[in-house]
Amino acid sequence: GGLNSGLHNESEMRCPRSPQSGLRGMAEVDVFLIGAPKAGTTWLAHVLDQHPGIVLSDPKEPNIIASHRGTFLRVEEEPDWSRYEGCFSNDGLRLDASVHTFACPMAPQRIRDRLPKARFILCLREPVSRAVSHWNMVRNTREAINNGVDWAGFESAWDDERLRVDSMYGTSMRRWLDHFELDQFIIIDSSRMKTEPLDVLQDIENFLKLGPGQYDLDMSRHSNRARSRRPMTTFGKIIGSVFSVIPGPVKLPIVRYLQKRDLNIYRLPILSRRGIMVPLDDGHYRICGEEMCGELELFESLTGYETSAWKEEIQRRIGNKGITSGL
Repeated sequence: GGLNSGLHNESEMRCPRSPQSGLRGMAEVDVFLIGAPKAGTTWLAHVLDQHPGIVLSDPKEPNIIASHRGTFLRVEEEPDWSRYEGCFSNDGLRLDASVHTFACPMAPQRIRDRLPKARFILCLREPVSRAVSHWNMVRNTREAINNGVDWAGFESAWDDERLRVDSMYGTSMRRWLDHFELDQFIIIDSSRMKTEPLDVLQDIENFLKLGPGQYDLDMSRHSNRARSRRPMTTFGKIIGSVFSVIPGPVKLPIVRYLQKRDLNIYRLPILSRRGIMVPLDDGHYRICGEEMCGELELFESLTGYETSAWKEEIQRRIGNKGITSGL
């Protein structure tokens, strides 16, 4: 990636290999922040990193354990555990915020085999609005085009498992509960991070058995909204290509400096343009709403987590209050 690769596409950054990894076992990773893309995990990860008892991985999304390493990339090779250990430093609960981990079918067993006592912060959002936000982001970054697929319309994108899988909350949770106990999870509705962020953080502190922390709750910093993903201009692509050849050891200190100040040079108008957002409407709900109601009923039956507000919204938007799940 370019100068702001850690901001523009954080998952492309590489964790250094731990110089001691061959001399001792892998250090314990205590907490995984999982859930779904566009469900507030970026903001939550950076806020939790302010707690003195938590150490966030560097980068935020190592993307090493799961086979799902982004929207499109799937890698079935075994994780490089020594490189993974190099993503963490300092004392405290270690936090991995690789968001695509939740939907990966391989991740639960891989984590259980290495880290059976791990705990999980599961961030979720009403699944149709989540999918539309994810789709808008991918359209604006041209990621679908670059991967040779047609996501111009939401219906064609929904037919692609790589978008749909991140909203399949029930199916994913069933796999996780084959390997972990339910009390190893805390489930967070992403809307609460906007309306009652301090309550959310206190719930997480209690779940992790941590004392209270002091937080900067500015919601504009470290957000990962779909509208903030701006398509690159031709000049921006050139600049990105130039900086991509700079050696990592030279580039990394600059990237970290910009990250700490929440600066992304790719947001400059000369390097990127404002993306086109397709507003969420009833048509999106009619495409996938019934399927999502079934997934929510499954998720609720597995976890006891109340999803009726999401189901009612979906049913209202598709104009059918009598939907059955088909389960």
